Amino acid sequence: MKVILVVGCCFLPILAMAQPGISEMQQAQQNLSATFFSAFDCSLVLATIFGIIGAVRIYHNWQMGKDRIDNEVANWFFAAFFMVLAGAFLKAIFGI
Repeated sequence: MKVILVVGCCFLPILAMAQPGISEMQQAQQNLSATFFSAFDCSLVLATIFGIIGAVRIYHNWQMGKDRIDNEVANWFFAAFFMVLAGAFLKAIFGI
């Protein structure tokens, strides 16, 4: 019984090295990092679009004489800020 256990332990490293998948996992990580950086750029583009649209709408409302535009300023600002933070948060979570 002990002989079988010793022989099995000797062949265990050989079997562990023969496992496929390391190169596939590295390829998947490279694909994820390439896709993620484009998603991060997309979040920055969306934040820019939110900022521009918000600025135009706020300027229009201000020129039309609306009194309380404070809430609208905060809404558009935090929408753009959330998109920037979401991209940075995802980048920190995935570590790529």
